[in-house]
Amino acid sequence: MQVLSVTIGLPIPIPILAQAVRAGFPSPADDFIEDEIDLHRLLIANRPATFLVRVAGDSMLLAKLHDGDIAVVDRSLKPRNGDVVVVDVDGERSFKVWRRQGPRVTLHFANPRFPEFQLSPDATIEVWGVVSGSVNPRRRSE
Repeated sequence: MQVLSVTIGLPIPIPILAQAVRAGFPSPADDFIEDEIDLHRLLIANRPATFLVRVAGDSMLLAKLHDGDIAVVDRSLKPRNGDVVVVDVDGERSFKVWRRQGPRVTLHFANPRFPEFQLSPDATIEVWGVVSGSVNPRRRSE
């Protein structure tokens, strides 16, 4: 797992279309640019506690984190049921889905091809951060 620091310089506004684009038939108004957004503001709520982490492997496919994606991880967030977290289990860092039922916490893969993740009763668990967003490049460089 590769952890990248977040460097924020001047805002880089990017045009955003006025209407959401349908995943079906297009609308004639789809080409109207309404405003601009800054991806730093969109993805990062707490700069000092935010890191970018490159995803390796396919254990989080159903959580929409793919091999090579960049996860936005906020270390100031407390995990909620169903959150994807970066967790250290006995010193090994990985992505897992956090589930809590009362006092019991379980960790899960987000890929049905993986076996159930078993925690030993004496496992040392430390939540390193909560995934608050991601960047998913669709076209990989060759």
